Amino acid sequence: MPARALIRALLLAAILPLPLLGQNLPPRPLPPPPATGAETILHAAHLLNVAQGTLISPGEVIVQGDRITYAGPPHPLPPNSPVLDLGPLTLMPGLIDAHVHLFLHPGLDENLQTVEESVPQRTIMATLNARADLMAGFTAERDMGTEGAGSASTAVRNAINAGLIPGPRLRITGNAISITGGHEDAIGYNPALHIPSNATYADSTDQLIYDIREQIKEGADMVKIYQTGHDRLVLDAQGKDMLVAPWQFTTAQLAAAVAEAHRLGTRVGVHCTTEPAALYAAQAGVASIEHALYLSPQTEAIMRQKQIYAVPTLAVFEYFADHPDDPAEGKFMRDLYNFHTAQFTKQVAAHVPMVVGSDVGPFPHGTQARELVLMNKFGLPAPDVLRDDLINGAQLLMWADSIGQLKPGFYADVIAVDGDPLSDISAVTRVRFVMKNGVIYKNETAPPHQ
Repeated sequence: MPARALIRALLLAAILPLPLLGQNLPPRPLPPPPATGAETILHAAHLLNVAQGTLISPGEVIVQGDRITYAGPPHPLPPNSPVLDLGPLTLMPGLIDAHVHLFLHPGLDENLQTVEESVPQRTIMATLNARADLMAGFTAERDMGTEGAGSASTAVRNAINAGLIPGPRLRITGNAISITGGHEDAIGYNPALHIPSNATYADSTDQLIYDIREQIKEGADMVKIYQTGHDRLVLDAQGKDMLVAPWQFTTAQLAAAVAEAHRLGTRVGVHCTTEPAALYAAQAGVASIEHALYLSPQTEAIMRQKQIYAVPTLAVFEYFADHPDDPAEGKFMRDLYNFHTAQFTKQVAAHVPMVVGSDVGPFPHGTQARELVLMNKFGLPAPDVLRDDLINGAQLLMWADSIGQLKPGFYADVIAVDGDPLSDISAVTRVRFVMKNGVIYKNETAPPHQ
């Protein structure tokens, strides 16, 4: 399809238009938020207490405006109270995905998306992807890099916050930061073309600090740094697969980046697949190690001590293994996935702190609840998966006191799923009801009754 026709189709598919930067357009919520003082009472067969890993049956959540005022077993209500009965479903907090790429989509190599698709076109796609994630029950996300679209994620986040488009509440990083010739630097193309990196270059401590300041100035909430380059599987002394990749920044460089981020009131997450890069990142005190395919016992100990989260992103590796471009890539990705899942099981046994993040973008948005299913499949009990997603995820995103649990004073980010997620984690893939900020965006149940 020609680019002009594709852009027209995407515009027609969008529920609401994305405003241009600098326009002072009036908010157009979809649907409008509840009026001040308006009360909504959600009733369902079950309610999930995330912290305790138990169900309250039946359960109710009372919402006033954009906040929860009560969550627990039903209690007497005034006559004619407006009750939305969700029947046999389970009420729970909105899901959190701590590693997404709203500006990526499947079917085209990440580097080629930057080359072939304009930033406006990719921004339109990002708005559609944000809506898909919200409708799948993800009411909060951390966008871990626009992959060459610079600070365009600032516009998407701001449009969501203004009620102009539907989507999760977002923490964004803008472009990730990498070295010359490092991860995302368009390796393999004709060098005479000077195709730019999908990341922002930093080859010194001073450049790292400059990039962080520039990105925060452009609207980023958090910082992402690439800490490893190209991944390879080699045989170790015992004849078993071991993952190797070049590290990109020293402990001292990362520590300076972490200190600068802390000065600005935020945190650093690093793309990091193996050692010794993970050790350098842990020693520097980063907030999260993304992917974390291999962690040494020394690194695991530091992560436990400092409460540094591993964000496994199993789902994207499964997708690549199942959808290779050619047989050789298919074998490598299958071997890498098997290595990753085996190491994940070891990390669970070692009690490494974890947060749920899927790396959705290279695979279809709105399907990333698969990440929770895989974490459970490879060794993490369902109650722990849910705590890692909701409580740890809220902590990592710096929203620990406002999302991730159904508690008075927290934002009214509530979903309802078909089934009991404590006994069958796949219930999170069957989201029938979505409320964010007190606004109902999805309701596949019977209509409300008085």
